[in-house]
Amino acid sequence: MFHLFIFEKSTIPARMVSATVDSEADILSNLNINAGDWPSNLVKNLCLLSPDQIELGKMLVEMGQSHLFQQWTDAGVEDDKKKAFFDQVAKLNTSYPGGLASYIKNARELLADSKVGKSPYDGFTPSVPTGEVLSFCDDNFIKYEEAGVKEAQNAAFVLVAGGLGERLGYNGIKVALLAEATTGTCFLQLYIEAILALQEGSCRLTQGTFQKDIPFVIMTSDDTHTRTLEVLESNSYFGMKPTQVKLLKQEKVACLDDNDARLALDPHNKYQIQTKPHGHGDVHSLLYSSGLLKVWLDAGLRWVLFFQDTNGLLFKAIPASLGVSATKQYQVNSLAVQRKAKEAMGGITRLTHSDGRSMVINVEYNQLDPLLRAAGHPDGDADCETGYSPFPGNINQLILELGPYIEELTKTGGAIKEFVNPKYKDASKTSFKSSTRLECMMQDYPKTLPPTARVGFTVMDKWLAYAPVKNNPEDASKVPKGNPYHSATSGEMAIYRANSLILVKAGVQVEGPVQQVFNGQEVEVWPRITWKPKWGLTFSEIKSKVRQSCSVSQRSTMVLKGRNIFLEDLSLDGALIINSIDGAEVKVEGSIQNKGWLLERIHYKDSSSPEELRIRGFKINRLEQLEQTYSETGKFILKPQC
Repeated sequence: MFHLFIFEKSTIPARMVSATVDSEADILSNLNINAGDWPSNLVKNLCLLSPDQIELGKMLVEMGQSHLFQQWTDAGVEDDKKKAFFDQVAKLNTSYPGGLASYIKNARELLADSKVGKSPYDGFTPSVPTGEVLSFCDDNFIKYEEAGVKEAQNAAFVLVAGGLGERLGYNGIKVALLAEATTGTCFLQLYIEAILALQEGSCRLTQGTFQKDIPFVIMTSDDTHTRTLEVLESNSYFGMKPTQVKLLKQEKVACLDDNDARLALDPHNKYQIQTKPHGHGDVHSLLYSSGLLKVWLDAGLRWVLFFQDTNGLLFKAIPASLGVSATKQYQVNSLAVQRKAKEAMGGITRLTHSDGRSMVINVEYNQLDPLLRAAGHPDGDADCETGYSPFPGNINQLILELGPYIEELTKTGGAIKEFVNPKYKDASKTSFKSSTRLECMMQDYPKTLPPTARVGFTVMDKWLAYAPVKNNPEDASKVPKGNPYHSATSGEMAIYRANSLILVKAGVQVEGPVQQVFNGQEVEVWPRITWKPKWGLTFSEIKSKVRQSCSVSQRSTMVLKGRNIFLEDLSLDGALIINSIDGAEVKVEGSIQNKGWLLERIHYKDSSSPEELRIRGFKINRLEQLEQTYSETGKFILKPQC
């Protein structure tokens, strides 16, 4: 065993210096390494390193990363920081498919392509892919919804939730942000309650003897992991069994300083490599390495559904989309919405290469138009006779068939095609303004699939399926008129709009919206109608619970928290809140009128209000309401006496 003694440099005995040098020489000799090939500062510290760390050092030197050791001190000074450096390198090495050497190799290839302006789509010709376009509440839609609910017990759900809410003007994790302020339901609660409703509904429709627990995976990051767990535990997992929920933490990747893919050091710590997020495409390698996919396959599951963290409408589209996957036997089904030509969202596109390769993937809007023009379409990305682009808008929600998914990940190790987006200092493209890194996207999974793979899409009405929350109030207020705000304000109003329109389709007379401005954003304000997913999971279910002639005024608020609540000849002008257990059947009828709940404007800079309300620009003044709770089994009628 080698023992290290620390002396002032001027007092180290000559024989000890000689012994250290001999030991370093022995280590290098045993590894068949020429000392002249290694940075001297690393050689001087070999005595600190374990065999595994020495192997990592060898890999870094061979991959042209000697600069990382340029500022290292002699052994005996800052040794803990040096060991921490190799701990970080080990983590970076194990968390990337193929290891850190593969990351550097891939980076050099992508940086070389970026420098010469090579497009990843060179040689490809775009065309319109095959998919299913659905119209809400028609017979086809209803058929797919029922098929999807039946199939839900054979599915697992994966939420990609690695981000904080800073971009939204919110300091918490994004999944803890309120989806709507009427009930104070956060996104994570909304998603879990929707999965539980699917779980129960699937068992009921298939007449199962017992209810299967649907697995739910959340991909977190260093920034969100602990806080996500805290939200779950402090809320008893919102009614889901803790054993159903798995958190998989995404690691970051090394930053790159130049076109040679030299790893960037943290500007504040010479013993630490700078890192940044790799992108949500990491979810595939995390699932593969976790072993969960094999567990699910052995349990008889067939589908994996991927979704992102702040779209309050998503689960209104899930049942029918899953039904499409099951009916059409799609191995990959991308959820999409109608998209206007040149709209700032990617388009689902079939790309066919001159060598015969083909794939169906998302192409970003700023790449789709020039790609079409280059392929001989003079108008580029143009609307067709439907009034929309034939290339549907990608909303980053995927449904994958589990068996083929495992087969593909076994080949790739979960690696997803990456891209790099360096910000160059000038046109020479020889240096960067700041460090960059490789990135990957969840929706690029199909890029490695063979042409025989059954890849399709399902298009929904945008009002039903897509209202992401991703902009802060200030940025949203600057969005050009006619473009979506994608803010907490617009996201909440979209929920009320969708619920109102669904009830209209079910036969309810819902008064139309008024225009109001919150935080500089002009939005439609519909009646504040909201319900638990278990009340109305599908259109057929909702329609069965609305009877005779019902009406709701624009200023009204209606909250339905129970499975068996039926609206019959109801006239609502005010606020109505119904809470009921599953064993209670409640019929609500007659005329209900009260002062109701009012929306009062607040400014996003008004620190006297909670942050989650400031970013939406209003708070709710609960003046008066009719609220009834039914906590016992039985049949009940709520009919106010005039």
